[in-house]
Amino acid sequence: MTPIRWLLSLIFIVQMYLAMAVLAVLFAPWALFSRRGARVACKTFCRWVIVSLRVLCGLRSEVRGTPPTGECIIAAKHQSFLDIILIFNAVPAAKFIMKRELMYAPFLGQYALRIGCVPVDRGKRGAAIGRMKADVAKGAAEPGQLIIYPQGTRVAPGTSKPYKVGTGLLYEQLGQPCYPVATNVGIFWPKRGILRKPGLAVVEFLPPIAPGLKVQDFMARLEAEVETNSNRLMAEAGFRT
Repeated sequence: MTPIRWLLSLIFIVQMYLAMAVLAVLFAPWALFSRRGARVACKTFCRWVIVSLRVLCGLRSEVRGTPPTGECIIAAKHQSFLDIILIFNAVPAAKFIMKRELMYAPFLGQYALRIGCVPVDRGKRGAAIGRMKADVAKGAAEPGQLIIYPQGTRVAPGTSKPYKVGTGLLYEQLGQPCYPVATNVGIFWPKRGILRKPGLAVVEFLPPIAPGLKVQDFMARLEAEVETNSNRLMAEAGFRT
């Protein structure tokens, strides 16, 4: 790691959060009265991050596959904030299953609620799943692409973490196709730390899993497809376990 690359990464992070604050304030009057205004603000921020990341850190990004445009579930590998940005920017009406604590994050929490994200309490497994299903059902009238991270948190490349059954229960409840998403972004934008490495960060939308599978069968297929293809993308970027 050269000092200049570390410094440019630090500059990127600082300006990213400054841009978040400035855009949140500028778009506030429109976002307050229009969900579309909130969504445009969020997409503007995503595009700013993508461009400034390339300019300052030499980290390019690419979206592969066919992002969905209709109502569906998107079940994605989660390695860093960058996969959130790339997935959100790629689909027309994204809304996330998110940790309830994020509701209180400045700017981020308010805009997340405004675009229809579903906050979920952390707690006992059964209670958390029940609350998640109820919250999703309440928001079912709002069309869009519901994004969930089946492992429940960011997982660093080369690290294993089980897939949680909540994704399968939502798939069963909603009766919508599920698009698995693989990624390698954690190689370049780590779970923790300042350094952003140059290269090509990829998120890839895989062929949808049609509704109708049993939850157990769905979960097995989802995990196999996301993990296999994420490993492929990471290997393509030079990562070795």
